[in-house]
Amino acid sequence: MAFLDGRIIVAQPQDGFQSGSDAVFLAAAVPAREGEKTLELGSGSGAASLCLEARVPGVLITGVERDAELVALANQNALANKAKAHFISADIFALPPELKRDFDQVVVNPPFHGEGQASPDAARAAALMDDGRLGDWLKLGLQRTVSGGYFTAILRADRLNEALAALPEKGVGAFPLFPRAGEAPKRVIVQARKGSRAPFALLAGLVLHQPDGAWTPEADAILRRGTALALSGARL
Repeated sequence: MAFLDGRIIVAQPQDGFQSGSDAVFLAAAVPAREGEKTLELGSGSGAASLCLEARVPGVLITGVERDAELVALANQNALANKAKAHFISADIFALPPELKRDFDQVVVNPPFHGEGQASPDAARAAALMDDGRLGDWLKLGLQRTVSGGYFTAILRADRLNEALAALPEKGVGAFPLFPRAGEAPKRVIVQARKGSRAPFALLAGLVLHQPDGAWTPEADAILRRGTALALSGARL
């Protein structure tokens, strides 16, 4: 599958979960800089990490994924795209010793489907069902973030209350992604700056589609040109 107008090509499994625009919007929201150490939890086939590296050359990305076949595919994708990101097979809740440290940036597109929302496809269900552990994913992500660093996640908007319950009251912002103007958001990007004392910020968000279904110019710039998604208004 092509991302960023063909700049990144990501081979994905024919069956099971496949990354799409969520990965691109997540990568666009990460305020990474060259040389920063970045951890992606649940990295799948590597789409979000590779999109982030395409926007921020020199960022040092490690992805962790429990599915060994996806890890092999992600490393093949990194090689094919001449990226330096590397991916390892591990349970995020049992990280190897070398990853039990702090990172400048931590990124996650966690499983966010609850009871009664399982896909009939077993592989897709395994990737999407949170088994009641959404809060654990978020707490772990913030735990692995260095003081002053950023933790960024993309979630279903109707899980925002659970996300906020798992994160600190201070230093957190929420950025909704609206399908069209006037419609309720289906996705929300949550970003936390560890150790910040800034009050919670509910941001203006981004409208994705025009009335005719085409991408808005702002969304198109992110998806095709790799423009950064600055969470404007967030003083974290």
